[in-house]
Amino acid sequence: MLVNTTHVRVRYADTDKMGITYHSKYFEWFEVGRTEMLRDIGFPYTQLEQEGFGLPVLEAYCHYHHAATYDQLLRIVSTVANLPRVTIRIDYKIFNADQELLVEGYTTHPFIGKNGKPVRPPKSLLAALLPYFKNTDLDLPSPGGNGKNGKKE
Repeated sequence: MLVNTTHVRVRYADTDKMGITYHSKYFEWFEVGRTEMLRDIGFPYTQLEQEGFGLPVLEAYCHYHHAATYDQLLRIVSTVANLPRVTIRIDYKIFNADQELLVEGYTTHPFIGKNGKPVRPPKSLLAALLPYFKNTDLDLPSPGGNGKNGKKE
């Protein structure tokens, strides 16, 4: 499992007249968590694009527990629980400095090629992710096309 933490501070422009963070900003902070997570494992999003892949948002969900307010320092925890196949799901939790859970949610992204069609994730990304999944029971196909149980997939 890959777990990554990054921080953002709530800007004045992120809030409404009451000083409460506008609801869509949390999705922007999910993106910050996602891109910083990739950067921290040595695979910045720009590398994904340079290799001819895209990672559009297919699904996004956010459950709001408490509001973030102006000038709060927030901690974004991004988690990838499973190695990706054709899609990757990233879970997020955002906390304030008092460790109060403000929001939790997830995004799901298909890997697409230059033609916009779904593809398997790049091997270079899988190689960057694999160290975080060493203690899990992986069912990855072998080069001959047989799974871990020796059965044809």
